[in-house]
Amino acid sequence: MQDFFWGNHSSLTQFILLGFSSNTKTNVILFSIFLFLYLITLLGNGLIIILIRMDSHLHTPMYFFLSVLSILDMGYVTTTVPQMLVHLVCQKKIISYIGCVAQMYIFLMLGITESWLFAIMTYDRYVAICHPLRYKVIMSALLCGLMVAFCGFWGISCALIYTVSTMILPYGGPNEINHFFCEVPAVLKLACADTSLNDRVDFILGFLLLLAPLSLIIIVYINIFAAILRIRSAQGQLKAFSTCASHITVVTMFSVPCMVMYMRPGSAASPEEDKKLALFYNVISAFLNPIIYSLRNKDVKWAFLKVTGWGKVPE
Repeated sequence: MQDFFWGNHSSLTQFILLGFSSNTKTNVILFSIFLFLYLITLLGNGLIIILIRMDSHLHTPMYFFLSVLSILDMGYVTTTVPQMLVHLVCQKKIISYIGCVAQMYIFLMLGITESWLFAIMTYDRYVAICHPLRYKVIMSALLCGLMVAFCGFWGISCALIYTVSTMILPYGGPNEINHFFCEVPAVLKLACADTSLNDRVDFILGFLLLLAPLSLIIIVYINIFAAILRIRSAQGQLKAFSTCASHITVVTMFSVPCMVMYMRPGSAASPEEDKKLALFYNVISAFLNPIIYSLRNKDVKWAFLKVTGWGKVPE
């Protein structure tokens, strides 16, 4: 595999991830913060998966997609955060060439899959609000499975294009990546070749994988809001808006930073800004997703209280 990416002109066998700081005290503080965020992310998303699995009332398309999102988020942060934690407390911050390729591919695959999953979840809300009587017929188990498979196909195939187009370039000079993991824009800065073609590829893929699903989400929500405004009951309108608010918040937190990162030219990128953006859509977004979806969701609260036997859900 390494020979495939190296070709005849790359001599690096490993990279050094510079991370956030060389100050030991700062790294200890960052280690504590990110360890807390990582553990809570796993706990929160894992709890959502368990609740959806155990409570039959949550065996609906909406919660099926939410459980898939939780699985993706857990994999997403696990691809980057454990290694980042090790590097925060160790002197050696090395990742092998193959390790870098694998991390880049898995990260992109999960991220691209999640990007299209958000569009699928929006369509689910559209059917639920605009065609409630036909919801169970339209959103069949087969269709839901095919939709998730479609998202996975895009993730697997496009992540391969991203990774190959990046790692097939010659890397024979500096091996210090000014980032906390092997992300495409940071790695491209080390290439001993013109990366303008990669910038164009990244922009095209960014359009297909970020802007296209985001545009679909906006179009669908315009139709959803139009349908909500036709609801005569104020309580019905509030309930419908509340159902959509969580999804809109999560989509915005994930999509906007990703678009800034992957759709701008590499020459316009700042390493420090890139790290903050990556933290936001990789760590912070995955951390907040279960909180956002559960705090405003009575079904999830009820399932939690029912499973734990702690009483009735508050009004």
